[in-house]
Amino acid sequence: MMNRNSIASLRPMILVFVLLNGFFVVGRTTLEKWGVDQSVVIGGNLVLFIVSLASFLLTKRSLGSPNPNAFVRAMYGSFMIKFFACAAVAFIYIMSVKKNVNKPALFVCMALYIVYTVLEVSSLIKLLKQKKNA
Repeated sequence: MMNRNSIASLRPMILVFVLLNGFFVVGRTTLEKWGVDQSVVIGGNLVLFIVSLASFLLTKRSLGSPNPNAFVRAMYGSFMIKFFACAAVAFIYIMSVKKNVNKPALFVCMALYIVYTVLEVSSLIKLLKQKKNA
């Protein structure tokens, strides 16, 4: 079960997810003006949120381990999971639309990858600072 600190550390990630999806839905005309496909960006945001959440939970679980190497392994493992999951989804998208790839939407998704990674790492750092034996 997740404690209050864990839930509180997830709030920024959840808030960003909700706000970004709200912008992507409400700002359809703005996205079209920029040449960004709304469905690709919303789908990419959902995939990135789910993968970042799984990555956060995997790494957070390692914070309780007395073995200091467990945290490092979890960080590398979560990076690999996130990277390959995103690469697989991007590959599936590119192969499914062939010549109609929406490059601006892919660049937005790349920026979202950075946003979610920064939020995940900053939340983990806050949890690590709260740990007594860190």
